[in-house]
Amino acid sequence: MTSTLTQTPLHAWHTARGAKMAEFGGWSMPIQYGSIVGEHRATRTGAGIFDISHMGRFIFRGSAAGDFLDRLLSRPVADLEEGRVRYALMTNHEGGTVDDVLVTHLRNAEGPFFLVVVNAGNADKVLRWLDERQQAFDLTDADLIREDVTHQQSMLAVQGPRSAEVLTTVCGTDFSAMTYYTATHATVDTSPAIVSRTGYTGEDGWELIVPAEVAESLWQKLLESCEQVGGTCVGLAARDTLRLEAAMPLYGHELSEEISPLQAGLEFAVKLEGREFVGRDALVQLATREHLPRRIGLVGHGRRAPRDGYQICSGGRLIGHVSSGTHSPTLDRPIAMGYVEPEFATVGTAVSIDMRGREEAAEVVALPFYKRLVT
Repeated sequence: MTSTLTQTPLHAWHTARGAKMAEFGGWSMPIQYGSIVGEHRATRTGAGIFDISHMGRFIFRGSAAGDFLDRLLSRPVADLEEGRVRYALMTNHEGGTVDDVLVTHLRNAEGPFFLVVVNAGNADKVLRWLDERQQAFDLTDADLIREDVTHQQSMLAVQGPRSAEVLTTVCGTDFSAMTYYTATHATVDTSPAIVSRTGYTGEDGWELIVPAEVAESLWQKLLESCEQVGGTCVGLAARDTLRLEAAMPLYGHELSEEISPLQAGLEFAVKLEGREFVGRDALVQLATREHLPRRIGLVGHGRRAPRDGYQICSGGRLIGHVSSGTHSPTLDRPIAMGYVEPEFATVGTAVSIDMRGREEAAEVVALPFYKRLVT
């Protein structure tokens, strides 16, 4: 591990626990603490806690904040009610994806603000993009106040069917009345926090933003509460298998500056009518190009797990590539997402995946692979 990697406030805890650490987005992050499958299944059946402090967090204030974000994002957010969260994408002038983000509208003693959470590996790129757009839109610092609060805070996720119990035990507050994609200011273990009912696992759950100095104490209490319901701490490896089963795109795999949100099947997060934003005109044109590759789900008929970059074939012809793949702990089968020519994107289509020179049969299936039961 090189000393140049950024560390989360929980880095010392992770290493003391014996976590396998690795670089992710310029950060030193826990990949796993023990069994990846065990951490995955604990989240699906009980609760898992995740250190996601590497995610970039930017605050926007000022009279132009809402309008500025509207001109950059695939969905409007200026009309977002306080306490609501919205998923959106930043696109470049060609319609490719700069990043996918979560935008939350809240208010504190300083007034209303927008919190934008971006992917760790894209944080510096997004900051440069924001600087360029602010200059291009001729906005002054008085019109738009932007603050990078990533390193002042820690961000934790509690995910799983029993995550509400975990939070109630630690916080003394029942957050279960919150609806999905809402957020609130709260006191968590005597510390101020932003709590949102969001996540990246396909399970019910919450994400918490707290001051960096209280992260380790809160983490330990959350872990103890998790363990009481059969849960555990979870690294990035199981976070990836969880999000893949839920068919959630990962930047650098299902999304990139060469892949548009429309190709990725994210039309719900793109509003083209009646507004202007960077990349909008390109997306209008891309929407008419029916030959572009489309994101699909695949279930393999063998036992070997497909990996990023593996070729997808039909009749001996290359028709696309795998973008993410794994052996699903929940389905006990190989699964993958990828991009193929549109005529092969129909559910039920038989294809094959080139597994390093050996073709394995697979079938196009509907996404997501896993969907939790809502009671």
